[in-house]
Amino acid sequence: MFGNKSIKIFLNYWLGPVLFIWLSWAIWQQVRHQEDLPRAWADIRAVLFSPQSWKLAIVVAAMLLNWGIEARKWQLLMRPLLAISFSRSFKATMAGVAFAVNTPNRIGEYGGRMLYLPEGKRLESVPLTMLGGFAQLLVTLVTGTIALWLLYAEKPGFALPANWREHGLWLGVLCWLLTTISGVLLLVYLRIGWILQLAPKLPAWLSVEIPVRILLRVAGWSCCRYVVFLFQYILLLQMFGVTENWFAAIWLVSLQFLVLALVPTIALADLGIRGKLALELFGWIGSNALGVVATTTAIWLINLVLPALTGAVLIFRIRIFARSA
Repeated sequence: MFGNKSIKIFLNYWLGPVLFIWLSWAIWQQVRHQEDLPRAWADIRAVLFSPQSWKLAIVVAAMLLNWGIEARKWQLLMRPLLAISFSRSFKATMAGVAFAVNTPNRIGEYGGRMLYLPEGKRLESVPLTMLGGFAQLLVTLVTGTIALWLLYAEKPGFALPANWREHGLWLGVLCWLLTTISGVLLLVYLRIGWILQLAPKLPAWLSVEIPVRILLRVAGWSCCRYVVFLFQYILLLQMFGVTENWFAAIWLVSLQFLVLALVPTIALADLGIRGKLALELFGWIGSNALGVVATTTAIWLINLVLPALTGAVLIFRIRIFARSA
């Protein structure tokens, strides 16, 4: 009995600081080893003192909106399990980001968010958190598939590479495949309750019922969050002089999001992947490689690094046990 109490005291008062030190160190190590970061950071600093600086301020404010929407999504998803405040949901979301950026495919996000739930509700929150990520993935998949269809039809508003049509057959097959997958996943999402009922001998923590109205609201918030992503990218692409063609930028960014969603990676380690992919895609509408790198780096710093550091700070004072709802 004494041993269990001592362990709980240790976890309550020491685990938070230990996690904070580890997460901060891990984030710093990954940031400092990014190849293009010094050059991109110089470009970002230059913009801070230019007439375009107001756009950067809006992008930072949009980051708060972005994660605020995600917090609202999670608050809605938790409702059938536990009523939590928006403030706690936001803190849990930031903590999830701190863990997610250091784990493959953001799997650590579940553990970070669970820290802000009572002991008896943590395991049950995992499928609900996964469902929120699934909704966001579904929006990314549908929008990216539309972008791919537009490129296939040569309707993106810019000249495609000369060899684009050489792969027309395979591109068409990919478009139809992604369209089919999107339709199936949308049906699965809307009928997730039926599917869980058909599955035999599910653990009790997987049997939480989600009303369709909540699923629709979560999908709506996921769409809003996606729009915020696009808005941030378009502002930065304009700010760094990459393109003023916002229509083309929307679909190229959507295509970029689609590829990133399908490629397994660690969130903080994917800056190189983001940069190379962005250079390839935005090279179709311009030759400003420095602007493309600065844009992807700014998005990475604002949308991932800053929230991750915020989450690490919040974890510093976390109490693992005896949390109330």
